[in-house]
Amino acid sequence: MTNDYPDIEIAPFIDHALLNSTATPEQVEKCCQEAERFEFAAVCVYPIYVKQAAELLHGKTPKVCTVIGFPAGATTSLTKLYEAQEAVENGAKELDLVINLGYLKAGKTEELYREIAQICEETDQVVKVILETTLLTEAEKQLAAEICLDAGAQFLKTSTGWYGGATVADVKFLKQVTKGQIGIKASGGIRTIEQAFDLVIAGATRLGTSRGPDLLRQMEAQE
Repeated sequence: MTNDYPDIEIAPFIDHALLNSTATPEQVEKCCQEAERFEFAAVCVYPIYVKQAAELLHGKTPKVCTVIGFPAGATTSLTKLYEAQEAVENGAKELDLVINLGYLKAGKTEELYREIAQICEETDQVVKVILETTLLTEAEKQLAAEICLDAGAQFLKTSTGWYGGATVADVKFLKQVTKGQIGIKASGGIRTIEQAFDLVIAGATRLGTSRGPDLLRQMEAQE
């Protein structure tokens, strides 16, 4: 790696995402094979493919992650809970839960807390709450982060990628607000190895990207 960045292994940070609406079982298989080959932290697939991914990665390093309430977060709390429970039954070990932005914007903090807390408690798995930071003010980001901490989430995730992506500024802000008490997943728009390193240095403990293998090729080319 160039002298501009410390000697960090990026692969263990990566959640290898396949969240295209046209994703096929063959593409899921390839995604899992890549995750196993490079020893990524996880694969992130739609709920319909959790069972397949869990079978392919049984006993392997990468965890199986899926999205809940994706991408808008506007389904009912009971729908999200059922989706989360079914995903866990099918083999998901990590759940990327989209925050209810309407609740947050309307100041319905109790409802938002209950939704997140119930999923954390009922599934007993790693929950990464997607904040969609590009749509929030700093005050809303801080409030959402505090609610997630209280509700028992293990990670804050910056974005779905549908409305913009992760920024160094947002990662630093979330790290400051949470004081390192939970993980931070930077997600959306991570296309270069330089971006990946900048986000990790800023405080990201996971990187959500569909370009994991390409990032490693970029790093290899610079070494």
